[in-house]
Amino acid sequence: MATYIHGQEGWPGFEWRSRALVDQLAGVRHRQGRLLGRMEALGFELRAEAVLRTLTEDVLRSSEIEGEILDKEQVRSSIARRLGMDIGALAPVDRDVDGVVEMMLDATQNYGATLTQERLFAWHAALFPTGRSGMTRIVVGAWRDGTSGPMQVVSGPIGRQKVHYEAPTADRLDGEMAVFLEWLNGAAPLDPVLKAAVAHFWFVTIHPFEDGNGRIARAVADRMLARSDGSPQRFYSMSAQIRLEQQDYYAILERTQKGGLDITPWLQWFLGCLDRAFDGAETILAHVLRKARFWEAMAAEPLNERQRKVVNRLLDGFEGKLTSSKWAALAKTSADTALRDINDLVARGVLAKDEAGGRSTSYSLADRPARHGAGIAGKPEK
Repeated sequence: MATYIHGQEGWPGFEWRSRALVDQLAGVRHRQGRLLGRMEALGFELRAEAVLRTLTEDVLRSSEIEGEILDKEQVRSSIARRLGMDIGALAPVDRDVDGVVEMMLDATQNYGATLTQERLFAWHAALFPTGRSGMTRIVVGAWRDGTSGPMQVVSGPIGRQKVHYEAPTADRLDGEMAVFLEWLNGAAPLDPVLKAAVAHFWFVTIHPFEDGNGRIARAVADRMLARSDGSPQRFYSMSAQIRLEQQDYYAILERTQKGGLDITPWLQWFLGCLDRAFDGAETILAHVLRKARFWEAMAAEPLNERQRKVVNRLLDGFEGKLTSSKWAALAKTSADTALRDINDLVARGVLAKDEAGGRSTSYSLADRPARHGAGIAGKPEK
């Protein structure tokens, strides 16, 4: 059997080479401060839009890492409702979506609260409201009990599976988690960004639940990052960046979990990933400003409620092609009314027909020159 880090003498006395991290940490902290300063300089509405976009990405991508694909509009609606934000008509939300959102918001909005065993159990129960992971019944709102055998991270087809990692046995969990929570809630003199990195690795290495450990580990890290920001408002998503680097994420976890107590390489990877997550925040900021400029430019061209709703969907990054039938479905109107709405916007230069014509006619936001002193953005992402 492979020797894992939790079997090393001295566990969990993690070590790292501070000199190898000092410049990287300083650079990350500098970028973090600049980003937060720029976001704070925005008006309330733009800042709220940036938060909504960031939190939506965070929930979607953290779930995607575990193979769970959530509906974007449901996630957005659930977050908006819980934050008291007015984004128009809200989409109906499934219980599993609400649960993920509830966990993430509790972690980041209440970052100053003590993280207890009961709070972790509540997060876990929110993730699995039916008591099942897929078709399998699991232990929910409690540590795994070991009845299903060793907790292993495996890949490959049945019969040829590769074991990447095996977690501590169930009889160790009470003690392991008590030590973890005492450290996490303690006042040890450690930069909160580094504490987020250590907490992420430590939690996912203990793997205390039967399922959901990755999502909860990232929520624990987000809690510490919110504390490092000194704000519940989220303007960058570590989970979204991890999703982009998922292969490297699993590789560095496996190497570190099979190594000694020096976790410097993991901390370096985490800091680098966080630094790259700030680039994603710049993209979100650009989208928010683009949307604001669009509506400033449209101030003298009033749209009806249906037009405003669908144009906002385009500005938020509508997936696929917008056809008259999709317009009718989004606006909950007839095909004839949808076509009148579209033709009106085409005539005013707000929408443009895509190149493909005939029965497959689709539309995008048009590239237009600035009006009323503001610029208008081009086509949305597909």
